[in-house]
Amino acid sequence: MARSCEICDKHHLRGHYVSHAHNKTNRRFYPNLQRVRVRVNGNTHKVLICTRCLRSGRTQQAV
Repeated sequence: MARSCEICDKHHLRGHYVSHAHNKTNRRFYPNLQRVRVRVNGNTHKVLICTRCLRSGRTQQAV
């Protein structure tokens, strides 16, 4: 399962761990994803959405 938002398709970013000696190794920055029950076409589904989509109300949450 890919770690991406199912609404806006936000996904990971690449970067580096930087040590005190300035050695660089690869790392990933993951978005803040939450599993939420969402109503789609009258049915409820559990989807992974980012907190920005959750906060902005881009989805209709199921009760």
